[in-house]
Amino acid sequence: MTLPPDAPPSRTLAEIADALDGRLVGDGDIVIRRIAHPAEAGADDLALAIEKDALASLVGTAARTALVATGAEPPRRLAGFVAVERPRYALARLLALFEQRPYAPPGVHPSAVVDPTARLGEHVSVGPLVHVGPGAAIGAGTAILAQATVGAGARIGAQCRIHPGVRIGERVVLGDRVILQPNACIGGDGFSYATPEPGSVETARSSGRVTGRNTAIARIPSLGTVVLGDEVEVGAGSTIDRATIGATVVGRGTKIDNLVLVAHNVTIGENCLICGNVGISGSVRIGDRVVLAGGAGVADHLSIGDDSIVMGNAAVASDLPAGGLFIGQPAMPRQEFLRQLRNLRRLGRMHEKLGEIDKRLEAVESADRDGRAG
Repeated sequence: MTLPPDAPPSRTLAEIADALDGRLVGDGDIVIRRIAHPAEAGADDLALAIEKDALASLVGTAARTALVATGAEPPRRLAGFVAVERPRYALARLLALFEQRPYAPPGVHPSAVVDPTARLGEHVSVGPLVHVGPGAAIGAGTAILAQATVGAGARIGAQCRIHPGVRIGERVVLGDRVILQPNACIGGDGFSYATPEPGSVETARSSGRVTGRNTAIARIPSLGTVVLGDEVEVGAGSTIDRATIGATVVGRGTKIDNLVLVAHNVTIGENCLICGNVGISGSVRIGDRVVLAGGAGVADHLSIGDDSIVMGNAAVASDLPAGGLFIGQPAMPRQEFLRQLRNLRRLGRMHEKLGEIDKRLEAVESADRDGRAG
């Protein structure tokens, strides 16, 4: 059941410890109504003290309870605390307990337009000014918030959360528990064009020189679709283009940050992390559990192996093997990048030494000339 905005959830300290697989010390019956930084925590708040600085902030505050890392020693005046092994993972589970989802009562808002042939599951929420096209299917418990659009024939799974302004194109397929943040666009046409004769890009690739001219540009229609697996999340303002004839695919559990471009025909594996401002060109293949850090770019028709990490602002210009850590422009193994960086730092000293050698050679040659002249 979706709670209205004025009814935040509350939990006892014992319930929190159980949900986090943490160790409870003290009074487990204390009711926690809010999560807060120690410096701002009140008597009914759980103070987040999983870092050393925050733990020190517990002294002199009104907090009665805290979440701490295993091995930490919180002030004895606390009425209770929960100790956890992996604090950041515990934080994710804790905040999920207290998450207030957007207000989305079941039913169709009077201002929404839902085609008569669309199929809505139980407890679906369709918000103000939403449009659901013909033949679309929306799974049970899914919330489609204000001014979002769902194209004809699209299929949305159960318990999805579609935030305001999202655009879901025709025939797009979403799995269960997918979250699309505001203004994400899933299923726009790919950036795909052709010229009657070899154009500027083709000639530059083949010969290294721009000899062709783009005298006309023909649009290549995108007949395919986009398929997002279960528990995929897509950030605000991100776009995932439909494939030319098949499907652009994002695997189960993958998380995509804000302002990311996933071009047509791309395949992304499971449990990947795609950070903000990443650009993935067409027909790229990305394996499972890959991390692309902020601002990274991937050229078209390349592959990145499982478990690789591409660091921030890297430019991927060739295939990358599995399990590597890559950085640079073009992207290369981190150790190679650091070696090149060390060599660059030596250039100043090398220039000075070469200057000294040059002076010595000049002195030797001058002496030799003077000797021959005498």
